[in-house]
Amino acid sequence: MAFLKRALRSDPGMRLLCWLVQAYVRLVYRSGRWIVEGEDFARTIRAQGGAFILAFWHGRLLMMPMAWQGLAPMHMLISGHADGRLIAGAVRYFGIDSVAGSSNQGGTAALRGMVRWLKAGDCVGITPDGPDGPAMCASVGIAAVARLAGVPIVPLAYATRRRRILGSWDRFHLPAPFSRGIFIWGEPILVPADLDEAGLEASRAAIEQGLNKITAEADRRMGRDAVSPGTLDRITLRDQRRAARAR
Repeated sequence: MAFLKRALRSDPGMRLLCWLVQAYVRLVYRSGRWIVEGEDFARTIRAQGGAFILAFWHGRLLMMPMAWQGLAPMHMLISGHADGRLIAGAVRYFGIDSVAGSSNQGGTAALRGMVRWLKAGDCVGITPDGPDGPAMCASVGIAAVARLAGVPIVPLAYATRRRRILGSWDRFHLPAPFSRGIFIWGEPILVPADLDEAGLEASRAAIEQGLNKITAEADRRMGRDAVSPGTLDRITLRDQRRAARAR
């Protein structure tokens, strides 16, 4: 763990870790047996010349480049935390652009940029529980971006038979090589342009419910227990652990 922290603080170490992450993703995918369900939802939108927001939980982002497979130009909103920079460097190997930001910070340059990309026909990937959680609890920001851009949100989840759920705030799903896996695309969620605050909250809840539904179904299909949503954000969980170590 100390080595990892040191590596994240140096440019050469970060580049090495990014390469290792992308290599691991390719190993897991190529050594596994994967099922893909519901991909026609996304392909139909693209065939009609449309863009959409790809929504997936922070804890399930590792294998997302393999589900995407160059479906369309993609810009992924990724936090500025060290783990976010690691992810950004890794997904670059798959042709996915990234921008540092948060879906919770309305009006930022990153969010304005996302709206521009979506209106230009590109797609945007957002983890609606990132960057700080709680895990699998969506913020309203993703619904606000969809409303402004006039595009649907398409949920996506994956699970594998062999895995480890880490004790991180996002309950990160670490898949093992040589395993069975499944990607499940959910039905598009529309966010009307004329929604008021109550309507946005209803859309936020629908996004959260839709993502949790397909995530639980992916776990079930792989014979694993569903991972429950979290109740603590990144900072609270970190502080609690520091306090426990200090006792």
